[in-house]
Amino acid sequence: MVRARSKTTTAARKKRTRKLTKGFRLGRHNLYRQARVTLIRGRKFAFRDRKAKKREFRRLWIVRINAACRMRGLRYSEFMHAMQLANVTLDRKALSEIAIHDPAAFDKLVELAKKHLPKPAEAAKK
Repeated sequence: MVRARSKTTTAARKKRTRKLTKGFRLGRHNLYRQARVTLIRGRKFAFRDRKAKKREFRRLWIVRINAACRMRGLRYSEFMHAMQLANVTLDRKALSEIAIHDPAAFDKLVELAKKHLPKPAEAAKK
């Protein structure tokens, strides 16, 4: 009886792995064992960094809004609190884009926020 071999299956699997490691340097794209380890590691980083990317962008938007607010005499936290009181539902991404590309509109938002800020005497009563 002839022994069954799995060369075609194994070759196809290895070929698929090598195709996925295109662009990797040195033996990491050529040698199957190294390619497999690098691929696993790369996917782990990709999964982690998809989450981290969202955090980093939110931090960037907050920094931009804070800088724009401070130029107009208001702190970020005061501005965001006043926006909530004014029922303005713009998210941080939109606010940072407005601050960069349309300063006049951001000036109006800051004025709206200043109107809705609680007075210092009212804040002390609470």
